[in-house]
Amino acid sequence: MRVVFFGTPEFAVPPLEALLGEGFDVVAAVTQPDKPQGRSRSTAVAPPVKLAAEAEGVPVLQPVRPSDPEFVARVRALAPDVGVVVAYGHILKPDLLAVPRRGMLNVHPSLLPELRGAAPVEWAILNGLEQTGVTIMLMDAGLDSGPILHQIPHHVDPEATGGELSEHLSEMGAQALVEALALIETDGLKARPQDHTRATYAPKLTRETARIPWGEPAERVARVIRGLDPKPGAWTELDGREVKLFGARVVEDRGAPGEVRTTDDELRITTARGAVAVEEVQPAGKPRMAAAEWLRGRGVRTGQRFT
Repeated sequence: MRVVFFGTPEFAVPPLEALLGEGFDVVAAVTQPDKPQGRSRSTAVAPPVKLAAEAEGVPVLQPVRPSDPEFVARVRALAPDVGVVVAYGHILKPDLLAVPRRGMLNVHPSLLPELRGAAPVEWAILNGLEQTGVTIMLMDAGLDSGPILHQIPHHVDPEATGGELSEHLSEMGAQALVEALALIETDGLKARPQDHTRATYAPKLTRETARIPWGEPAERVARVIRGLDPKPGAWTELDGREVKLFGARVVEDRGAPGEVRTTDDELRITTARGAVAVEEVQPAGKPRMAAAEWLRGRGVRTGQRFT
């Protein structure tokens, strides 16, 4: 089976590697262009999928706009049997979706129709879900609305971070994808439409989403801190300076929302109900560090308030 693969971040690498490991003929890996970084923007950094593909000798395509007719014609010339999309970062138009003769498949890290959209892993934690999973679906022109081919559920560890859950779901997505393609080859898989009345959404994370809501209960505050770890990082302000917090757990304490209660052996901050103990911090312009290290450096004192 000839496969054209679309993906960009680290999340997409295990599914690509699984396809190659199972002997599928990946005729091209499509990913986003290299990103300039550094102060002078002179250093180009390749996406993880590009590095993984090149290491296996897979041709790499990096269109600026996958809707360009020239790119669509190039994919058509590859004569793929199926397309696979894993966190590519671009919306694919109908003319491109129609190229693979057996359809374009998407590996989505939720149990659709729950958590359609850009950030399903983070919102699973933000919403306090006990279960999520991965879905293999046939793509259509809608937002994660196509028919479902295969699903695998996953219990959400109550202490998991967004990064940890993403890693688990990436590995599960690789497994689910290989299973689905094997069944497609033998015509043993039938698509079923989604129940659109049950759809929920996981919109793109914004700066305001990542601001720590001290006026809410400690359980909610801890979920925001865990769900956005490591990226983009939940942030707050201390005396007008931004600080990101990581590794929060719920503890007993009372005080004003955002108040620093103790810095003796841990950084404990009260919320509208209860408190959180924070393990790591990242002050603006500095690397992530242990909260204890920041406290020894007099980064904060008891009685100050985060806002």
